[in-house]
Amino acid sequence: MSLKEQLARRRAEWYQRVPAEGQAVILRHIEALRTGTVSRTMLKVGDRAPAIVLGNTKGEMVDVADLLKKGPVVVAFYRGGWCPYCSLELKALQEMLPQFAGAGASLVAISPETTDNAFATAENNGLTFEVLSDIGHTVGRAFGLVFEFSDELRSTYQGFKIDIPGRNGTPGEWFLPVAATYVVDIGGVISYAYTEIDYRDRADPEEILAALNRRDAST
Repeated sequence: MSLKEQLARRRAEWYQRVPAEGQAVILRHIEALRTGTVSRTMLKVGDRAPAIVLGNTKGEMVDVADLLKKGPVVVAFYRGGWCPYCSLELKALQEMLPQFAGAGASLVAISPETTDNAFATAENNGLTFEVLSDIGHTVGRAFGLVFEFSDELRSTYQGFKIDIPGRNGTPGEWFLPVAATYVVDIGGVISYAYTEIDYRDRADPEEILAALNRRDAST
């Protein structure tokens, strides 16, 4: 089953599982983001990617500039290991990792979660690529992806028992990044950008691979 098919099945279950009031709050928030500032600040194809220097699950610092010396880098922002859509995406990216490597590319995933939570995410999903912690959203903000929860969205997530500040190690701060995916070329310029606001949709790994192969064909 493709990632898109898995996401569609999960979304159908979401409508069955989440109370109507919670659905309405989340859908209102998605539309507010779609028409708000974040939709205009997200980096796009042709923009220069900002520096990415973050800690990995081993507590080591990873500088994506070093990876770019070897080839393009796929940069996948995800919300956290608590998000089932993120888990589906991360597993699908893991399955595609050999093909990405065959195209000369590296892969990193970035979330605002603490190192311990990022480690658990990598372990639970069998990830062998770099999973980085952007605590405080320094990189996410540089990519223009970070948004603040509305009061009603925060109340809804608290009702779901999802402690965003606790997961992210930022007491009292309810922020997340849009679950965007980029391909950054060796020159540091973004050649592919998937920035769908709705967190229930994600970049198709086959589409990412096609973008990498198009880049190879043009060089």
